Parts: sequence; C-alpha cells; structure tokens
Amino acid sequence: MADDKQEMKDRVYAELENVIDPELGVDIVNLGLIYDVDLDEKNNVKVTMTLTSMGCPLAGTIVSDIKRALNDLQEFGEIGEVDVDIVFSPPWDKSMMSRYAKIALGVADN
Repeated sequence: MADDKQEMKDRVYAELENVIDPELGVDIVNLGLIYDVDLDEKNNVKVTMTLTSMGCPLAGTIVSDIKRALNDLQEFGEIGEVDVDIVFSPPWDKSMMSRYAKIALGVADN
C-alpha cells in the first residue's frame, strides 16, 4: 500500500512540473516552491508550498494552475480533492532551486 501512495505522490509531482511560475518561467517543482505533497486515506491531495515572495500577486494564478494540472488525475478518480496550502516558513530562497532551475535562470551555484 505504501508503494501505491508513493507512486501517486510521484505522479502528482510530475504533474506539478507542468505548472510554470509566470514571473520566472520555470516550473514550481524545480524552483523549490513545493515543500510537500500529502495524500490521505481517500487520496485527497494537500500541496504545501511557498511563493518566491510574500506579496506575490500571482498566488491565485499559481493555485488555479495547480488545480488545473491535477484535474486529469481527479477526473479519472485517481485522486480526490486538491487543497493548496501556501506557507512562508521556511522562507524560500534561491538555494532551494534545482540545478536545472539555476541553469535556466542563470543563478550562480554558491
């Protein structure tokens, strides 16, 4: 059963890689904005994430894009409800980005 949950979590993460941060043009997974994906016993999904800044005007857009990205998994009954929890602790910084994101954005790897 644990393997099934992990497989579904991996699929959710794969779908989240299709969500592009509108300001930076890189997906939210590689930017390090996704802190956790949790599945309960009914396969409801809770995405815990942050934003690059507290006052990000595109928070609503990103949440909508996440729900849209996971829509196919929902329609096929593989996951239940999707809840997106935006947190600011720990605060995001550039060190959370993947190597891919750093290269795409030209950020030095210090």
